[in-house]
Amino acid sequence: MALSVLRADRFPYLASIDGDQPRLRPVSPVRTDGFTVYVANLRSYHKTQEIAANPRVELCYLDDEHNQVRITGVAETVSDRQLLREIWDENPLLRQYLGSIDNPQLIVYRIAPTQVRYMREWALEYHEVALGAE
Repeated sequence: MALSVLRADRFPYLASIDGDQPRLRPVSPVRTDGFTVYVANLRSYHKTQEIAANPRVELCYLDDEHNQVRITGVAETVSDRQLLREIWDENPLLRQYLGSIDNPQLIVYRIAPTQVRYMREWALEYHEVALGAE
């Protein structure tokens, strides 16, 4: 059930920390492997500095029935060239806007989950989801 919520929401919200102020913005993941989510970013964006200072982040997904999945994790910069190439090849918008995989503005984060929680609409409580669960 939890993975179906991820598939249904193309624009989850990413929370990061800016000093002592939480910041929230919609993102468009460029790849999802189970509950590991990859997000492209530009080095000039403010969230780059936020994540560099504190890589602990949270993603919130919401489907049309208001079921939620929250992925708490750590954002790591992807440096594996083969993985970057696969992500680049799978995402025409990256190619359209950035022109080259070697564009110095491109940064891809892997958000490795440390906790996944699921809540059905109006259930009023979250349930832990095993990290290897579907």
